[in-house]
Amino acid sequence: MGVFLETERLVLRPFTDTDVDHLVALDGDPEVMRFINGGRPTSRETIQVRTLPRLLHDYPCFDTRGYWAAEEKDTGTFLGWFEFRPLDEHSPAVVELGYRLNKAAWGKGYATEGSRALIEKGFTDLGVQRVTANTMAVNAGSRRVMEKAGLSFLRTFTGDWPEAIEGSEHGEVEYELTRTDWEQRR
Repeated sequence: MGVFLETERLVLRPFTDTDVDHLVALDGDPEVMRFINGGRPTSRETIQVRTLPRLLHDYPCFDTRGYWAAEEKDTGTFLGWFEFRPLDEHSPAVVELGYRLNKAAWGKGYATEGSRALIEKGFTDLGVQRVTANTMAVNAGSRRVMEKAGLSFLRTFTGDWPEAIEGSEHGEVEYELTRTDWEQRR
């Protein structure tokens, strides 16, 4: 598998087994993991046994992956990853958008740029009808990316957290963008 998607500054490519060190570094940063698990690093073993197999999974309805390694186009530097994964692996109708970028990539517009490109590809090439995204209500940075990417606030809800982390008492938020709304905004 080659490059999945290119933007002005990003290359989104399939993950490989050689990405373990990148993922260990990404998930080892307490600030990156703050809204995921309270800031605890993910062990190398967990990355190899759980995380990487999930990132390598092919979705039959797309005939491709649902997670993409993000690299800076000019330097090839690993920035993190994007998720554009069908909620039902046999139907492209509804996909979940997500992203996890290293701290050095924060505040530079990469998350918005990658999200917009994935949304466009989903609606124009992949048969997507609705894009959804979730985050903790207190995660202002991620919420801002969702809004800049064209998603609208849908609801606040309480998720099932295995253990409470700071801010989880405020719940989670869901954002969405439908194909119809996206087409009307173009």
